[in-house]
Amino acid sequence: MMEAKTSRFTLQQELSELVLVAIGAVPGAVLRWQLGLHLGEKDLVANVVGALVLGLLAGCPSRPRRQLLLGIGFCGSLTTFSSWMVNSVELIASGQWVEALGLIGLTLGLGVGAAALGFWVGRALTAPAPTR
Repeated sequence: MMEAKTSRFTLQQELSELVLVAIGAVPGAVLRWQLGLHLGEKDLVANVVGALVLGLLAGCPSRPRRQLLLGIGFCGSLTTFSSWMVNSVELIASGQWVEALGLIGLTLGLGVGAAALGFWVGRALTAPAPTR
């Protein structure tokens, strides 16, 4: 009987986590789609924004539900490594090596910078107030 109760709790917990990921994924996917419609170059902006949000989450104290909703759900559907790599390969295949290296370097540089900024902002927002 105890095993059935434990597996039911685990299933309920997993379903609850699945719902959080799904709720976060929808706005991330919609934002990515809209970036493509309005900016054309969705990968760079989406990946940098995602790095900023993930950096912010990493800088804040860990809250598993927030990580599921925003980290895995929202950022997981907003950002994409595979599209970034395919875009780079397409540029290389068409002989645009400089543009491909520029896209790779720019995305890496801005992504690391955005993640660092988010991380330090998260730390600053959650740091205990100094006592006097």
